[in-house]
Amino acid sequence: MSTKRDLGAGLQERNSEFAGLTMTAVERDTYGSAELLQVRTVGRPTATGDDVLVAVGAAGLDRGAWHVMTGRPYLMRIAGFGLRRPKNRGLGSELAGVVEALGPNVTGLAVGDAVFGVGRASFAEYALAAADKLARIPANLTHEQAAAVPVSGITALQALRDKGRIQAGQSVLIIGASGGVGTLAVQIAKALGAQVTGVCSTAKTDLVRSLGADHVIDYTAEDIATSNRRYDLVLDIGGNRSLRTLRRLLTTSGTLVIVGGEGGVDGSGSAASSARSPCPRSFANGWSRSSPTRTATTSTRSER
Repeated sequence: MSTKRDLGAGLQERNSEFAGLTMTAVERDTYGSAELLQVRTVGRPTATGDDVLVAVGAAGLDRGAWHVMTGRPYLMRIAGFGLRRPKNRGLGSELAGVVEALGPNVTGLAVGDAVFGVGRASFAEYALAAADKLARIPANLTHEQAAAVPVSGITALQALRDKGRIQAGQSVLIIGASGGVGTLAVQIAKALGAQVTGVCSTAKTDLVRSLGADHVIDYTAEDIATSNRRYDLVLDIGGNRSLRTLRRLLTTSGTLVIVGGEGGVDGSGSAASSARSPCPRSFANGWSRSSPTRTATTSTRSER
């Protein structure tokens, strides 16, 4: 018991060392374009409760940062980001770095650990993150590589494993295979034993093939809407094709997963939902009529 008290006291003492210290961060005062961003000297945050203070080695840039910067779709402002101006001046969520300090409730991590994950206002020298949103960086990854993984990786994994219920031996079509989510989805699907077909532009075919795709379709040369091939799982990253087109690509028991959908609701949204047909219209891009196929929608970000 005394050991726990001593540890908590030690953490509070270390956190107190950072009180009054400053750091460099990217901030803004209003919603708008990147021209409104400013590099400022601000107070360094302090880790309390379940938070971890990370010395940021690299920060990832995902589409969510654009939505937070511009305040679009407007629904996100009502949801708590700030109606007329942003509640939080900082930007960025993906990060990789080194644990600088721990809140008193944090276990399983230590000062000096190299970690990556999702934090708050990561476009800065230091950022706070909940301990359960961090993991240790594998030894074979750099900070830059690790910082690019969290949002895209979680989205790809959720889409394939949780929503798509991917199984070894299934045929999987990934539309938008060369984007942030798509490149990771190709690798995850292959690691889970699927036969993967990736759809991308001419310039990205070699990249998608190098990631392990068994087949690559150049959408500038071949229209998948006219294809006779059918797939057990179709992952559409972007949601720009009609549901009718996508469902024609499925086997009779196939599953369709749509990620993102920038054109449908003034932005990609932030919720994830799934439904078995027949299902109601869901938040981002999932419409379905009664049929034996399953339709799942995952609305987190859009990459192509």
